[in-house]
Amino acid sequence: MSTAFTISVPAMFNGPPGSANGGISAGLAASQIDGPAEVSLRAPPPLETPMQVIKTDDGYEVRHDEQTVMLVRPTEALVPPPAAPGFEIAKSGPDHFPPVETHAFPGCYVCGPERTEDGLCLFTGKPDGYDGVTDVWKPDASLAGKDALIRPEILWAALDCPGAFAIGFQDNPMVLAKIAAHIHDRPAPGDELIVVGWSLFDDGRKHGAATGLFTRDGRLLAQSEQLWIELKPAVA
Repeated sequence: MSTAFTISVPAMFNGPPGSANGGISAGLAASQIDGPAEVSLRAPPPLETPMQVIKTDDGYEVRHDEQTVMLVRPTEALVPPPAAPGFEIAKSGPDHFPPVETHAFPGCYVCGPERTEDGLCLFTGKPDGYDGVTDVWKPDASLAGKDALIRPEILWAALDCPGAFAIGFQDNPMVLAKIAAHIHDRPAPGDELIVVGWSLFDDGRKHGAATGLFTRDGRLLAQSEQLWIELKPAVA
């Protein structure tokens, strides 16, 4: 394998307006790492733009226009997450998803309520009596790779936004700064899955979250740990 290659995020996979979804971008950047990987996002990943991925001593650096966009490295095994909620509880998650008018990025490919025709539509809300946010997901055949399983970068995306809503994205808009993820097993199109997010910590404008993707009967397929940074209020 050459020491450098390029990745590009198609326009449909946006997060905030004008930039790529952090989970998709991180998953593409980590594509050469087997096992758990950690991706630090240093700048908004551009859309429809080749980014150079350069091998480093401990992983990869993703660059665009001489700017570091992401740093990627292998990481240690993640702490096992709590058990998934029951499928019926997970189905009720969207009933508690924040209203569209409070969504900072309603066009996000993963969680945007304006993307009901072509997005993942993961509307993770917090059901009564459950300590986390959750939803169910039935991935479409268009998300599969050549091996007929859901592509890894799509799973990274599904692990992304639920973490933000677990720590109050609707109240304090924030962006993903770091994500460590481990895909244990990849689902097939049409599988009924449970997506979950939990808050880990709050420290000023920094917030930690964890997310998990489970089969309908609660088997862990993928997980992540995340660092989110609140956006600074706009200056009047």
